[in-house]
Amino acid sequence: MIVFPNCKINLGLHILQKRGDGFHNLETVFYPIPIHDGLEVIQMDNRASELIFTTSGLPVDGALESNICYKAYHLLKRDFPNLPSAKMHLHKQIPTGAGLGGGSSDGAFALLALNKKFNLGLSEAELMERSIQLGSDAPFFIVNKPSYATGRGEELIPVQTDLSLFKLLIVNPNIHINTGWAFSQIRPHTDRPAIKELIQLPYTEWKDRLSNDFEPPIFNAFPQIAVLKETMHNQGALYAAMSGSGSTVYGIFQKEADLTHLRFPEHYFVKEV
Repeated sequence: MIVFPNCKINLGLHILQKRGDGFHNLETVFYPIPIHDGLEVIQMDNRASELIFTTSGLPVDGALESNICYKAYHLLKRDFPNLPSAKMHLHKQIPTGAGLGGGSSDGAFALLALNKKFNLGLSEAELMERSIQLGSDAPFFIVNKPSYATGRGEELIPVQTDLSLFKLLIVNPNIHINTGWAFSQIRPHTDRPAIKELIQLPYTEWKDRLSNDFEPPIFNAFPQIAVLKETMHNQGALYAAMSGSGSTVYGIFQKEADLTHLRFPEHYFVKEV
């Protein structure tokens, strides 16, 4: 079985308060984007090893046991001791540490693929409950539809936001932002309009109303990320913002916009969708 985990962007992101468990309550809108990794799951008859896991494509940092797909398999193995041995191969194309949720997506899709291939019978709600153990935004990728997210990002309400009539430019400058550090730079507060209300405004009003709390500290530390947002606005983007805690910046353009003249350094990840 082969599945294609996609990524997401954040339409606005407010950090509301620090929680007692060390996480933060937030609000955002997750929007799925058609940039994909590839994940293959094959059943093994030889039970000498429960799971053989390999990767290709972009480098995946960390030990095997720390990979989110590896964790997803063993998360299910605890509840389903008879889960068959498997080979899993991840081909990585979504930039890592980029605010696109690519890792969480890989973990969520691993759960979905294992559930379907081995007929585990888990419902969407049961998969979401398990996926939160892999990452705060992993439950979104179980649903994989535009959603207003609260709590850690796992409390999801569908929204009708549709960007299919526009062109999106996704640019990652190959800068890895430490999420823990990024959160340490934020002073949570709630005295502002909710994103679920702001997202209903005309797209032309988002520029002055819809914000990402991570942008000021990240832009201060990495000015080249701020330049990306400024460049997109100068090129006519209706709205441009950093996704998550960075470092990816996206711009929403009219469908007929010609962006072929834009030039970025060769090591940047650049994609129109």
